[in-house]
Amino acid sequence: QFDFLNDDFTKLPQSLQDIINDENKRKKLVMYINPPYAEAGTGLGKQHKEGVATKHMIKSKYQKELGKASNEIFAQFLIRIYIEISQCKIANFSTLKNLQSSNFSDFRTNYRAKLEKIFLTPADTFDNVKGVFPIGFFIWNTEIVESFIQIEADIYDKNESFIGLKSVYSYDDLKKGKINDWLRNYYDKKSDIIGIMHNNKTDFQHNNQVVITTDDNKDHTTPITSKNLIEMCIYLAVRKAINATWLNDRDQFLYPKERWVEDKEFQNNCLAFTLFSNNIQTKYGTNHWIPFTEQEVNAKEKFASNFMTDFIAGKLKVEKTEATLFNEEVLIINNFPFQFSAEAKTVFDAGKELWKYYHAQKDINANASFYDIREYFQGRNEKTGRMNNKSTNEKYTELIADLRQKQIILANKIKPKIYEYEFLKE
Repeated sequence: QFDFLNDDFTKLPQSLQDIINDENKRKKLVMYINPPYAEAGTGLGKQHKEGVATKHMIKSKYQKELGKASNEIFAQFLIRIYIEISQCKIANFSTLKNLQSSNFSDFRTNYRAKLEKIFLTPADTFDNVKGVFPIGFFIWNTEIVESFIQIEADIYDKNESFIGLKSVYSYDDLKKGKINDWLRNYYDKKSDIIGIMHNNKTDFQHNNQVVITTDDNKDHTTPITSKNLIEMCIYLAVRKAINATWLNDRDQFLYPKERWVEDKEFQNNCLAFTLFSNNIQTKYGTNHWIPFTEQEVNAKEKFASNFMTDFIAGKLKVEKTEATLFNEEVLIINNFPFQFSAEAKTVFDAGKELWKYYHAQKDINANASFYDIREYFQGRNEKTGRMNNKSTNEKYTELIADLRQKQIILANKIKPKIYEYEFLKE
């Protein structure tokens, strides 16, 4: 027996020591590893697993080279082989963290073997592995010193069928950073708050944590105001218009090119998308996100806020601060009425029918949000407290299905712009 993460190589059979200690023989050596996917817990809600990744000799020895990647057992395997058995070939299965995760930036700086080939397959192809993410099979050549930037990976499905290629990036060469770095340009903590953006990490894996609410009882919150509403809607639409899959799970959303600033249709499409994709709830405060007037939906009483329809109609004067070389200037922007694409208009039309049907019911909340309307018709599970996925009301089911279908069409209109403006790499 040999403990690769703790034992000295002198414990190996002599014949294997002879290969490891011979420079020419090492060039013919292939290290094949299928390490466990155990990880020492970090981040939100995780606990350290006793003895996993934290107590090995290799972790202590190469802590500097590993950085935060020292929490991962497979990274400990790779760094020891790379440093102590140089010029060999390495073939391994692992997640794509070593290529893409920001926690592996120190690791990538020190582990500079050439990645010759890689294929990807769904994680649950493997026994006892749960989760919707890719596992890669890597072939490394440690004779060639090369920093990983990008590679085209072969993709195989569960049936072992080749289904295409995917570009995999390290994101280490970014000049401006990730999408959250971009969003910081639009923080506004002085104006009246109309909503809260909950945003955490910048990959598809964490997209379910990206929501707009009026509940600020969470971490990673950004106030939404009249000054940054459009940018916040762009952020949410960019994060949500493309569904997370096993293949894009680790892809990062990036600091975009500035061309989006001139594209009013893209901005307006993102606004329309967000108005029917948010989690605003009236129980947390005034609902400023009603996209229709009282007359349009036959409301029986006046809304507490007409902010959104006034904003869309161009009735509001929005102050924006523009920094100059020597000071800051406050600009008063007289908005023109928003002009929406045909795809966005169909979303509004479908949404209006849903709102009208809701306001035709008895015992309703006149100021109900999109979330509130869904909750009204779908109800909640008595045991879990979660909103039910379906409703027994056939008319509502028909209306919400139509709205969702129109949202998909609008999302498909937004998708090409996400890549064009490089919120995502293709």
